[in-house]
Amino acid sequence: MDKPGVSSTTLRARWQTPALVIAAGCLIAMLGFGARSVYGLLLEPMTGARGWDRETFALALAIQNLVWGFGVPFASMLADRYGPSRVLAAGAIVYGIGTAGMATATTGVGLTLFGGVLTGLGIALTSFSIALAAMARVVEPGRQSLVLGIGTSAGSLGQVIFSPLSQLVIAKFGWDSALFFLAASVLFIVPLAFVLPGNKDTGGHATIEQGLGEAIVEAVRHRGYVLLTLGFFVCGFHVAFITVHFPAYVRDLGLAAEVGAYAIAIIGLFNIVGSFLSGLAGQRWPKKNGLVIIYSLRALAIAGLLIADKTPSTIYLFAAAMGILWLSTVPLTSGIVAQVFGMRFMATLFGIVFLSHQLGSFLGVWLGGYLYDRTGSYDAVWWIGVALSIAAALIHVPINERPLQRVYSTASQT
Repeated sequence: MDKPGVSSTTLRARWQTPALVIAAGCLIAMLGFGARSVYGLLLEPMTGARGWDRETFALALAIQNLVWGFGVPFASMLADRYGPSRVLAAGAIVYGIGTAGMATATTGVGLTLFGGVLTGLGIALTSFSIALAAMARVVEPGRQSLVLGIGTSAGSLGQVIFSPLSQLVIAKFGWDSALFFLAASVLFIVPLAFVLPGNKDTGGHATIEQGLGEAIVEAVRHRGYVLLTLGFFVCGFHVAFITVHFPAYVRDLGLAAEVGAYAIAIIGLFNIVGSFLSGLAGQRWPKKNGLVIIYSLRALAIAGLLIADKTPSTIYLFAAAMGILWLSTVPLTSGIVAQVFGMRFMATLFGIVFLSHQLGSFLGVWLGGYLYDRTGSYDAVWWIGVALSIAAALIHVPINERPLQRVYSTASQT
């Protein structure tokens, strides 16, 4: 129980300043996101070395996304209940073991166990939703959207750094060495996790007593929350399909492997800009409007790629466009959750929304491998992505962003 006259924000240790917490959260996002963003670079060399078809690799990565998706709500509940530090530290260890195990897998079952189940669980326990929630709690409500944008941008910086670096390791030392490099990298999350404060800090929000079960029931009965969850499915479909299959798609066009690696890095680079601008825009304009625009532009970008001549310049231009739109959905989506329901159970509620994202990821990754092996082309999956973009844009139009009075109390109740 808080001491009389002492706000929850003072429960942080004095050294856990907002600037330090935000910096640690950004580094966690950078390492976790950077490592998992480059698995697509391994598709071609790994399947070639092991004699697997693309569906074998795709299925393992699809299961990774599925385990990740189902694990995030539970990881978020643990973080909301016990604080994020121990959850993130344990997750980093599992993440590292799973990634290193991929290098030793000689069968599809082994790849699924290490790359799918263990790595997926580790990614769930180190989810950026946990770090973002911790970052959002240390600033006042008016700045949360911007901080969420900064945190998402940091994750993209990891993609910028890890993509060309991992491709260099693959070229110089082999794909198995690249996996050991990624496994070692994610272990740096362990010490960083203990910089984050506990879950009692609500970032300046006054709240009334509410249990976790009550918060979940309240959310699933909210029409806007349901629509937001459905729309985020599409984001996952796009992001996971492109992350895993785009480097191989580029190679199928007859272009160098480096073009695919640079394209993934360019996506990450431009996502830094897109995520930051998204967070900034979310402070000034309705967040749902930004989501409508983002999904509409994704449809245009994908259709443009399919119609245009396939040159390195076209690939890089598409990567830049998708980078702007890549995870710019996250500050707006998570910002709506925080704005409507408050901060107390934000990690859990956003984790449930994120589960939908990962169901979309599973479908995008697996369907990409399945249809490629049967048709010899990714075109059908690309066009499905266009149709889903249009549907997602329409879904976000009726969302109501107004904060619920059930969550926010008056000043007299604080």
